[in-house]
Amino acid sequence: MDNRAEVRQFLSSRRARITPEQAGLEPYGGRRRVPGLRREEVARLAGVSVEYYTRLERGNLAGVSDSVLDAIARALELDRAEHDHLYDLARAAITSGRKRSPANTTGSGVRPVLQHLLDAITGAPAFIGNNRLDIVAANTLGYALYSDMYRGPARPANHSRFIFLDPRSHNFYTDWNSAASANVAILRREAGRNPHDKGIAELVGELSMRSDDFRTRWAAHNVRRHYSGTKLFQHPVVGLLELDYQVLELDEDPGHTLTVYPAVPGSPSEEALKLLASWAATENVAQAAQPNVRAR
Repeated sequence: MDNRAEVRQFLSSRRARITPEQAGLEPYGGRRRVPGLRREEVARLAGVSVEYYTRLERGNLAGVSDSVLDAIARALELDRAEHDHLYDLARAAITSGRKRSPANTTGSGVRPVLQHLLDAITGAPAFIGNNRLDIVAANTLGYALYSDMYRGPARPANHSRFIFLDPRSHNFYTDWNSAASANVAILRREAGRNPHDKGIAELVGELSMRSDDFRTRWAAHNVRRHYSGTKLFQHPVVGLLELDYQVLELDEDPGHTLTVYPAVPGSPSEEALKLLASWAATENVAQAAQPNVRAR
């Protein structure tokens, strides 16, 4: 990624969404040529000079202090994910001229102890993903939940490719538009955290070429944290699933996360997961998917 371009487009897009009235400012200067705040208004809110803020928005975040980043985040009313993203862009600006060895997120499978952990989770779908939104390992229910994703030819199975390139995703996600926007926002955040990851860059390039929906959402520069919540799936075998999710970063395996989807005890979704487990055992979905996941 071009760090200066990312900084410029991110800051200008955040500035464009806030009106002077929303920021508590009195509009001035006659007819406005920009949809949101002017640079001088952001500078005033952040307590920095117009010249300094202009330099930052042109993409030069190298050496900027945490206090200035925090002030800009407050002025632009950034949420936590956007605040973190601004810090990621600033860190990338500092290290842009250095050679790095990015975290390895493409190895063949995962450490055996992690597969054992997944297999020990028997009542809920669980999988390990990397920062390119690939599924690199799963338990039986995890493979069964995403069985449609494994019907496609691409390996490793990838959430973004499934959402934007596989028509089955429109039935699988009960609110496809929200799922698509969230997926891009998560991938945008990962790109900011890993600006020199060749795999992320190639994935973004592929999806930008093949999907107008992806390209439009990517240009919005939205970012999102993805650690907990509730998701709705329309599974082709067991029907509607309403599942909570929790995402844990794996410190010993940088760039990897563990995601678990439990159902509320006693709910229809818990019964549906039991049915899904029976179907998975009959269909041998884990055995069918496992070699494809590890053959990279």
